[in-house]
Amino acid sequence: MWQAMARRDTKNADGLLLAALAGGASHQEAATQAGVSLRTVYRRLEDVTFRQQLAEARGALITRATGKLAAACSAAAATLAALLRGDSESVRLSAARSILELATKMRESEELAARVAALEDQHAAAATTKGARAWGA
Repeated sequence: MWQAMARRDTKNADGLLLAALAGGASHQEAATQAGVSLRTVYRRLEDVTFRQQLAEARGALITRATGKLAAACSAAAATLAALLRGDSESVRLSAARSILELATKMRESEELAARVAALEDQHAAAATTKGARAWGA
């Protein structure tokens, strides 16, 4: 019974440790939050499975944050569009500049992404062709 309880406590501590580390806590802060020693933190970080779980937890946090930023972008774009109709000439000019600058950057980013994708496709096709020639196809 004691061993089963210890395993549950370890599982709980791992969960707390993962959450703290994924959230950006220092090793010492994470140890305190999880109720484990600093040595335990370092020992857990040596475990490949634990490190994979930590990477997944961090990835999930990034995904959620990205979603929130995307939603905020829509609101920010609406605000800029509304400022174009503002009473102040300087506010309208600033909004217009911001919109034009952002539109240019977005277009450049889209073009760069398309170019990178084309290069990746060319590279993949060349690697496939090279591999087929190596096998005598």
